[in-house]
Amino acid sequence: MENALDCYVVLLEVRAKPGKEAELKAFIAGTVTASRADRGNIDYEPHEVEGQPGTFIVFERWDTREAFEGHLKAPRRQELAPQLMELLDGAADDGVRFLRPFRPGE
Repeated sequence: MENALDCYVVLLEVRAKPGKEAELKAFIAGTVTASRADRGNIDYEPHEVEGQPGTFIVFERWDTREAFEGHLKAPRRQELAPQLMELLDGAADDGVRFLRPFRPGE
């Protein structure tokens, strides 16, 4: 990666089912260490949206798209997916956005 603009940026926004807010927050917190250890991870930062209890955003930066895709294919993710779906209001894929960094003047 030549500079910070060369990375692959992902923003994930999810909302907990009613009554599952604390469980979803704990679930997300439990994924941080392993995700940060995945090859090619630069940042993996979870956030809770102020004024919107149960709404969370995870900001991720990866060296490459391939590194992100490798993260998605990690065996632990296959095991955790059913647990996550039980906590979410909606589908996780609906909250995924891919960002392209740019500088002023581009």
